[in-house]
Amino acid sequence: MNQTITQKIIARHCKKNFVEAGEFVLAKVDFALSNDVTSPLAIKQFYKIFGEDKRPKVFDRTKVAIVLDHFTPNKDINSAQQNKFTSEFAKKFKIKHFYDGGCVGVEHALLPENGLVKPGDIVIGADSHTCTYGALGLFSTGVGSTDLAVVWATGNVWLKVPETIKIIYKGKLNKNVFGKDLILATIKKIGVDGANYKTIELTGEVIKKLSIFSRFTMTNMAIECGAKNGIIEPDETTFEYLEQVQGSRFKVQSWLKSDKGAKYCDEIEIDCSKIYPQVALPHLPENSVNVRDLEKKIYIDQVVIGSCTNGWLEDLRLAARVLKGKKVNRSVRCLIFPATPRIYMQALKEGLIETFLNSGCIINPPTCGPCLGGHLGILAEGEKSLATTNRNFVGRMGHIKSEVYLSNPVVAAYSAVRGYISES
Repeated sequence: MNQTITQKIIARHCKKNFVEAGEFVLAKVDFALSNDVTSPLAIKQFYKIFGEDKRPKVFDRTKVAIVLDHFTPNKDINSAQQNKFTSEFAKKFKIKHFYDGGCVGVEHALLPENGLVKPGDIVIGADSHTCTYGALGLFSTGVGSTDLAVVWATGNVWLKVPETIKIIYKGKLNKNVFGKDLILATIKKIGVDGANYKTIELTGEVIKKLSIFSRFTMTNMAIECGAKNGIIEPDETTFEYLEQVQGSRFKVQSWLKSDKGAKYCDEIEIDCSKIYPQVALPHLPENSVNVRDLEKKIYIDQVVIGSCTNGWLEDLRLAARVLKGKKVNRSVRCLIFPATPRIYMQALKEGLIETFLNSGCIINPPTCGPCLGGHLGILAEGEKSLATTNRNFVGRMGHIKSEVYLSNPVVAAYSAVRGYISES
């Protein structure tokens, strides 16, 4: 029977030829991820699974990553205690891919960059934006810490096979429109709950022309419309990236694509020629509009450029191109967060960091910090921030009476200079 790419991947991981949407399966996991926020609870549940009479054992220490990226460097005593507890677990079980200190990067950029995830895999993470890796043509989704503890113990995950919405992107991209704008416009179209527990399969001529980093941005935000996962069929762009990060050519798997005649619960066409640089207004990602259509100037106190959504080197280059020779508005704090140490180093070599410093930006270490209101960019009451992050919920970046707006890095950089949200 004809299947979508998501069905095929899940079927192979539970040793079946076919799985039906809505079917419950037990699937083998290729890689498991957690961070400093989600690991402690998972660790406690992991020990409970084994009880006092059995010796705890991780299913495969080489297929687990623990990344201390949310509250590091330790912002207070509680985060220090939490990270100490997690570090001790990682050392005890000799977790190969444990990232702390100077090797910490934002988890969803760090794993692809280190070649730890590949097409056809099933990746499970105790973080909702684990769906990022679907850009490489794999099934990746977020789960709760208790579910992750079971994955650590057994190497398997219990899933309901999701239905799939096929989204076809057509037309020509307008100036300064990137993956961030496409996914914001998509979320506006289908709503923040429009794809609840469904796959969104991103297809079409526009997707094929996007960089791998714009693709990561789009699948990263699949969860923002309620999707179980986002996925893009691997192509030459995918294989070139994998060769770069893994050091060898990925062997093309002919089965890694949806069959003709595969069953979709919905098919949506999006005309990209009608999409211009977007801004998502508070307090949901679906509140997206063309920046040029804003009825009045929205003055801002802070700009954040970085995160698992837009902290890639490509994003920093785009922002630096705008900021070169200009100064950040004196009423704005512009915070730069390279997603990984490697990206930070390359940004240094290319002179991007110098450009940011000359413009009056604040350079921060790779961290999720302000995205979830953790640290290094907390908003006070009444303050407004424009961010290249993925969520703008009430209180997301600090005080419940602050506001967060979402955009691509070019809009963020122009806005930092203007002092209000602007696309040029």
